[in-house]
Amino acid sequence: MAAQEVEVLQGTLDLLVLKALSWEPMHGYNILDWLRQATQNELRLEDAALYPALHRMEARGLIASEWGLSENNRRAKYYRLTAAGRRELRAEATSWRRYVGLMARVLDAAQQPS
Repeated sequence: MAAQEVEVLQGTLDLLVLKALSWEPMHGYNILDWLRQATQNELRLEDAALYPALHRMEARGLIASEWGLSENNRRAKYYRLTAAGRRELRAEATSWRRYVGLMARVLDAAQQPS
């Protein structure tokens, strides 16, 4: 049975993009491809959501961009993390790990707390 696709939760796209860019500068298609591979194609992420997020994150100083050539010798905008983006990634990852742990604790609770 094929896995059902999961929608990107509101407020998580920036964190996902920051993580993708933590390895190396990438253009938009590479970011989408990396996220699909990292989630084994279970995450549904559309181009239409990615590019506004990239522009928003660049305006916030979390990422920077420059034009370059893609693998097919086409002009592409490459994005990279800034120092502020690395700090944001660390802070958001810590926050999300804590949140996931709390949610797991609640969902696994055997009875109502006393």
